[in-house]
Amino acid sequence: MTAAEGPSAAKEALLDILAIVKEDLGDLDTIIGVGKLNGFVRSAPTFTKQPQVIDGASDLLIDIFGEDGQHARTATGAAQLPLGAAVQLEVIFRLKNN
Repeated sequence: MTAAEGPSAAKEALLDILAIVKEDLGDLDTIIGVGKLNGFVRSAPTFTKQPQVIDGASDLLIDIFGEDGQHARTATGAAQLPLGAAVQLEVIFRLKNN
């Protein structure tokens, strides 16, 4: 995968997470904001564009949730990720109190 293809991989990973959250919560309207996004990018030791890869997920969160999608984040390189994934994400959402 090229660095240019990385943001799309991050978007796809985020869409997978949102589908899981929707299945668990019933709908995404329960989400009132995003607290933090941790992104891991499988990359060579000389690759330094992990933040640009994770921008794909960050930008999508802001597109979906607007200002409430603003978040803290990390973007870290990793030698390997589970199942050979290019990107792995961890997202902390803020939810409505029911």
